[in-house]
Amino acid sequence: MKALITGGAGFIGGHLTERLLRDGHEVWVLDDLSTGAMANIDPFLAEPRFHYKIGSVLDEMLVGEYVDRADVVFHLAAAVGVKLIVERPAHTIETNVRGTEVVLSRAAKKGKLVVVASTSEVYGKGVKIPYAEDDDLLLGATTKSRWGYGCSKAIDEFLALAYAREYRLPVIITRFFNTVGPRQTGRYGMVVPSFVRQGLRGEDITVYGTGEQRRCFGDVADVVECLVRLVAEPRAVGQVFNVGTDHEISINDLAALVRERTGGRSRIVHVSYEEAYAEGFEDLQRRVPDLTKLERTIGYRPRTPIDTIVERVVADVRRRGD
Repeated sequence: MKALITGGAGFIGGHLTERLLRDGHEVWVLDDLSTGAMANIDPFLAEPRFHYKIGSVLDEMLVGEYVDRADVVFHLAAAVGVKLIVERPAHTIETNVRGTEVVLSRAAKKGKLVVVASTSEVYGKGVKIPYAEDDDLLLGATTKSRWGYGCSKAIDEFLALAYAREYRLPVIITRFFNTVGPRQTGRYGMVVPSFVRQGLRGEDITVYGTGEQRRCFGDVADVVECLVRLVAEPRAVGQVFNVGTDHEISINDLAALVRERTGGRSRIVHVSYEEAYAEGFEDLQRRVPDLTKLERTIGYRPRTPIDTIVERVVADVRRRGD
């Protein structure tokens, strides 16, 4: 198989590249390094089946050239991270919607399979727990910039399914739920690597809000396994899938776990959302995926426990010394 990964120098993209190369596939990576990093693909540079290009997913000619070389496109390029989303809302919406439009339009010319990476943020303020793929979406007010990200990814999904219906383009949509693992940066608000770095430095572990909000953190290796299985399963085409774990933990308990695994020197302190982001920032108490459809389709669901995930991130940060 020949695969193109947009955003391939990002966290998930780097792990997906590693897995595909290990399985004997040929991989092209396209990334503008706005949130990705060369460090995520440096280990593959000597591999003859690996190719990369520093460039934008908004470059139609470049995307078209690389799509033509691939059998499947993993479209992971996007503006990600709560911090970036709040600070650069226009950039977030433009990058996500326009980038997906470029990829889909170029893939449609050759009928290439496209996996569109979406997010649990599309569920917005949904109150039905767990979230199922065909549940109604409940986004917040347009005056709250945080919801612009979820809205942009929902548009990506609508656009992908429209291409599937109108142009018979084979597409698969994956809604990621808090993917975590080695080599993830906390620079854009990712909570686990941020906590781990604070804990290893003996700094205060900063919890936003009350810390009673609950999340499900999935291991990146499990997420990559799901992606590999989905593209090999014909029944997945034209469908939307939640991808993550359904094991919940409160942010307070996560902070306590990280403090324990990093030496126990840090205090856990709480910071208001207004202080961390901006006035009127909204968050959710729970976000849990229904994984029934995923497991029924590919015979697999992520199960790595959060303590194992935290141990891996701690070991990785220690090893890299950052």
